[in-house]
Amino acid sequence: MRLQMMRTRKMSKKTAWWKNSVVYQIYPKSFYDSDGDGFGDLNGIRAKLSYLKKLGIDVIWLNPIYESPQVDNGYDISNYRKIEPELGTMEEFELLLKEAHEKGMRIILDLVVNHTSDKHPWFEEAKKGKENPYHDYYIWKDTIPNNWGSSFGGSTWEYVDETAQYYLHLFAKEQPDLNWENPKVRAEVYEILRFWLEKGIDGFRMDVITLISKDPAYPDGPVIQNKEYGSYYAGCASGPRVHEYLQEMNREVLSKYDIMTVGEAPHTSADEAVPYTAADRHELNMVFHFDHMHLDYDENGKYAKNRVKLTDLKKVMTRWQDAMRECNGWNSLYWSNHDQARAVSRFGNESTPYRVKSAKMLGTILHMMQGTPYIYEGEELGMTNAHFESIEEYKDVEALDIFRDFTERKGFSEKDTLELLSLKSRDNARTPMQWDDTANAGFTEGTPWIGVNKNYKEINAEQCLADPDSIFYYYQELIRLRHEMPIITDGVYELLDQENESVYAYLRKGEKETLLVVGNFTDEPINYHVDENVQAAKSRLLISNYNAAETLERDFALEPYGACVYLLETEIE
Repeated sequence: MRLQMMRTRKMSKKTAWWKNSVVYQIYPKSFYDSDGDGFGDLNGIRAKLSYLKKLGIDVIWLNPIYESPQVDNGYDISNYRKIEPELGTMEEFELLLKEAHEKGMRIILDLVVNHTSDKHPWFEEAKKGKENPYHDYYIWKDTIPNNWGSSFGGSTWEYVDETAQYYLHLFAKEQPDLNWENPKVRAEVYEILRFWLEKGIDGFRMDVITLISKDPAYPDGPVIQNKEYGSYYAGCASGPRVHEYLQEMNREVLSKYDIMTVGEAPHTSADEAVPYTAADRHELNMVFHFDHMHLDYDENGKYAKNRVKLTDLKKVMTRWQDAMRECNGWNSLYWSNHDQARAVSRFGNESTPYRVKSAKMLGTILHMMQGTPYIYEGEELGMTNAHFESIEEYKDVEALDIFRDFTERKGFSEKDTLELLSLKSRDNARTPMQWDDTANAGFTEGTPWIGVNKNYKEINAEQCLADPDSIFYYYQELIRLRHEMPIITDGVYELLDQENESVYAYLRKGEKETLLVVGNFTDEPINYHVDENVQAAKSRLLISNYNAAETLERDFALEPYGACVYLLETEIE
C-alpha cells in the first residue's frame, strides 16, 4: 500500500523509478475482449494483469482509451475526459488502475494533443464562424499557404464552407491540429493532464508532441520523389516554440507529480532530442525517436522491401546512447509498437527455424542497453506480421490510403502493393493478441474487429507459458536482470567491432565490472573474436539463447541469431 500511495500522491521531488523499469505497451482493442463484442476492452486488460505480473514488467502503457469516432483507431479524440464506450467505463478504468497498482504495476496513458477529432465540441464550435470563441483553438487560413501533404494522403488543408477558410490537419482531415499559440488551448490541455493525474495515473506517452509548434511562415516543404505533396516536417518538427510549451507544461503540471513522460519525436535527430530530454531543461524524461525505424526506407518511404543494414543500425543506436549519456538524458528502447511492423519480422527472422532464436537475440541486444525498454504486446511471444492476402482485411486508414495511392497514382500492381503492406502496414501490429489455440486465438468469443494472425495455433501465450525455453521466459529473465543489476541502468555503453556486418557487440562499463553483449544478426553460424581490449579477471555467463560457455573465451562460436551476455569482473576483491 505504501508503494501505491507513493505513485498516486503529489511529490515534492522527482524520482527516477522509470530508469530501471520495463514498459509493456497495450493496444486495448486488440489485447483481450471480455464481453464478446470483438473489441478488446479495459476489463479484458484487468483480466490479464496476472499474466503481465508474471512477465515482470513495471509499467503498462495504454494506447488511447478516450471517446473517439475511431477514424484513426482512437488518435482522433472527441472527449478527453470520457472512456471510449467500446473499451468500457470510467469506473472500469479506475478499477483497472487500482488493481494494477495493487500488483505493483504503474499505468501511463497516451496523450494526444497535437490534434483532436473533428467531432470534438471545440472544433464543432470553431467551424461555426471566425467570431466564435473556439475558432482560434485551431489553425485557419483564408487561402492554402503551402504544399504540405498529410500523413494519410492529400493536402494538410481542408476547406470549411461556414468560415470560407482552410484548417490544418497533419494527419487525417478528421484530425484538425490545435493552435498551441493560443494560451487558452494550452490551459485546456493542462487541465486535461491534471484530470488524469489526480486519478492516480503514472505518466504520459505524448503523441507527436514535437509537432505542436508550427513555423508561422508556413514554408513549402521539399517534395520527395514519387510524392504528390511536400513534407510538413520542416515547418513543424521541433518548431520555434515547442521547448517553451513543454517547459511551461512541466512547470505548471508535470513537475508536481511523481510520473514518467515519453514524447513521440518524429524526424528528430539525437542532437535535436537533447533539449527535450536533458535533465536540467525540465521538459520530458525521454523521447521515442525514429532513426532506426527509417533505415529500411526507400523513395516510397517505409513501404519498402529493404532490410536494415546492421552497420547502419549500430551507428544509429550508438549515437543515441552517447547523446543521451552526454546530456544526462535518457533513452527509450524499442523494436516495435502499434505503428510499426512486428519486430521479429522486420529485424529478425520469422521463419520457423529461426523465429524463437532471433526474437530472443533482439530482446537481448535491446534490453541490455541504457534506457527504458518497451515491450509491445505479443513481442514476448514472438508474434509475427499478419500477411493479409486482400485489401479487405486491412483496417488502418494509412494502409487503405497507401493502397489507393500506389495502385491508382504510382502504377503498382495490387499484388506488389499488398506485399509491401504485408511488410510494413500498421495493421501487422494490431492483430489480436494470441492467447491460445482456440477459435480467434482466445481473444474473443465474437467476431474480432480485425483478423487474427493465421499462425495463432503455433504462436500463443498458452504455448509459451508451458515451455520453459520460450521467448516469454527469456524476456522474464531479461527483466529480472535489469531489476537486479544496477550496471544495466548505470553502465556506460561502448560499441565494439563497429564495421562488423553480422554481429552487434557492445560493453556496459561500470567501475569494477563490465557487461559484454553479443548478438548474431544472421542465419549463419559465426566464429567471433572478442576484441583484445576487453579484459576480465573473472567472467560468467548471465544469459544466452543457446548453450554458450559458462565463462568467456576470446574466440567462441555464435549460433544463427545467437546472443549472449557475460559479466566481466575487472577487479578481484
